[in-house]
Amino acid sequence: MHQGKVIEYIDHGRFICTLCIQDRGNSLHLLTFSNREVNLSPKRAVVVSESAMNVSKSREELLQKLRRMEEARAGLMRQVNIKELWELIYDEKEGFDTRDFAHLVFGREITDDHVAALVRSLFDDHIYFRMKDGQFLPNSPEKVEQILVQREEDALREERLDQGSSWLKDVMEGRPCEAPANKDEVIDLLVQLALYGTCGEDSKYGKDLLSRAGIYDIKKSRDLLIQLGVWHEDENLDLLRSGIETTFSEELLNEAALVARKEVAFSGREDLRDLFVMTIDGPLTQDFDDAVSLEIIGDQLHLGIHIADVASIIAADSTLDREAAKRASSIYLPARQIPMIPHELSQGALSLMQDCDRPAISLLACFERGGKLLDHRFVASTIRVKKKLTYEEADNKLGIQDGSSALQHTEKIPIIIHELFELCKRLQQERMNNDALKLSLPELQVVFNDDSSFCLVEEDQDTPSRMIIAELMILYNCLAAGFCRDNRIPALYRTQAEPVETLSDDEASYIFYVFRQRRKLSPVHIETVVRPHSGLGLKSYLQATSPIRRYFDLLIQRQIRNFLMGEAHVYDEKRLEEIRVLVEPTIKDLQNIKRNSTRYWTLKYLSQRRGERYPAVVLDEFKRKYRIVLKDFFLVAEINRPNGIIVKPGEEILVEVKKADPWDDEIKIEHVNQ
Repeated sequence: MHQGKVIEYIDHGRFICTLCIQDRGNSLHLLTFSNREVNLSPKRAVVVSESAMNVSKSREELLQKLRRMEEARAGLMRQVNIKELWELIYDEKEGFDTRDFAHLVFGREITDDHVAALVRSLFDDHIYFRMKDGQFLPNSPEKVEQILVQREEDALREERLDQGSSWLKDVMEGRPCEAPANKDEVIDLLVQLALYGTCGEDSKYGKDLLSRAGIYDIKKSRDLLIQLGVWHEDENLDLLRSGIETTFSEELLNEAALVARKEVAFSGREDLRDLFVMTIDGPLTQDFDDAVSLEIIGDQLHLGIHIADVASIIAADSTLDREAAKRASSIYLPARQIPMIPHELSQGALSLMQDCDRPAISLLACFERGGKLLDHRFVASTIRVKKKLTYEEADNKLGIQDGSSALQHTEKIPIIIHELFELCKRLQQERMNNDALKLSLPELQVVFNDDSSFCLVEEDQDTPSRMIIAELMILYNCLAAGFCRDNRIPALYRTQAEPVETLSDDEASYIFYVFRQRRKLSPVHIETVVRPHSGLGLKSYLQATSPIRRYFDLLIQRQIRNFLMGEAHVYDEKRLEEIRVLVEPTIKDLQNIKRNSTRYWTLKYLSQRRGERYPAVVLDEFKRKYRIVLKDFFLVAEINRPNGIIVKPGEEILVEVKKADPWDDEIKIEHVNQ
């Protein structure tokens, strides 16, 4: 029975001294020294006195005794030296109960107050003793040292948190302030919070830092980083999360400079410098990895597709090669290019620059004027680009300007481009006859103005010049796949099974058809086995036309080049598969980064034009929502179903942008009655 005994229990980390005025078996009715009555489970009693009080005495008398007892126990606690106690017993083999501990500490006759004071002290100690199964056990010297070191680190952490939070508070409030010594640590914490939120490794520490500065929304970490000049307003967070390097180390730049200065060995190559070779690319392109030539001989077209021989300059498993594998591909973002290979090479020694001799892997193909392929071969070559054209210049040479279709045959280039255009139309039609799918849409380009503003421009991917280059690259890759297959050269093929369903392209809206058909496509796989590529309408396909920009293309080029030079394969199938497993995830990351970047800039553009109205096509109908695509931006979003109005997938509607937030990837759109 506990009635009349003094019982201590723990509440919110502190001991409560009470008197048991009634023992109900499964519950103790207690009186606290502050004159409160509480019920407590017997299991929660930490200290139970051996002596008992007469609970029939007056309430005031009982309270006075409890208060004196509380004061006595608090005073006795000040006499307890836990460290000295630990030093006496830590290496003892047998255990001690709390009364034995009390004798060691106080060295005289023990009362309930002594025992309670010692228990309180032991409980407060987190260094020398630990509690297990209701007993206090000494920690080992090693454990004590570990705890002391941790305590010191925690103290330093607290100091750093206070300094960092004071600095951030001053920054947020615009007060002039000096950065603390742990500035880099604070910035790292802000970066973690901005990138990963509560999933970051030190998110708890970071949240504590912000809360001490009076900031309770972790999204503010992004604003702080911008305010501190660490990030710019349009920082690409996906790129930062990916861990992909955006600059080259000094070692890599030195290696690139060394390689660029090496003299290229042109011996053993077929000299094609007499051909009229030209590049057709975008106006801002600096890394030219493909060029074309065409000779018209009677009723035959002698076509040349020339790809920069990067493999002859960057050796397999070299420092530059390993870095290229890590990057997987060049990535082109608005106002920013992150090359796979340093610019000194990618825009210099490797690039098919005008009036420069360059090594290439050339496809020489002979066609009938009607488009039939008569013969073809791959050669290691030496070429010299005679003319550099932009897509727009090439289209103008074809006479596609201001809607005119008249050919300008007053010079050699228009004739070549005209013949290439006619040939490529036949090549494309041949693929379409083999069930290829044409699902291209204009690309949305972000164009910056001199005043730092920007606009979004649709770039048509179906202009004659772009179609020419696209079809010629498809031709090269298709024939290269057949070349590798027929000569048993290990390669990485791009394959695609038949679509789940092939839709009719005579829909009312071409955009509606493209978005619906894309959903029905089977995924594209990269593998060492030859299989068809249904989307292109080809029996075999790989990519080898961009070795400056895509790592897999460089691998394939090494295989083809070595075969042409009579050398052994660089990779067997097993090694190619190992490289694929390592590189492919990065390629997917880059695709997501580019897609999300376009979405970001589109949302930012719309955020500056709230209230404006745009045409949209309904893609899907749900119970309470429609999924739509904004026609001007190819942006997919959702809207609530408008009351009293029914629209079907494929129909065009007018919508108004109410809100757009690029940072949080949010957009709110409403239907507008026309």
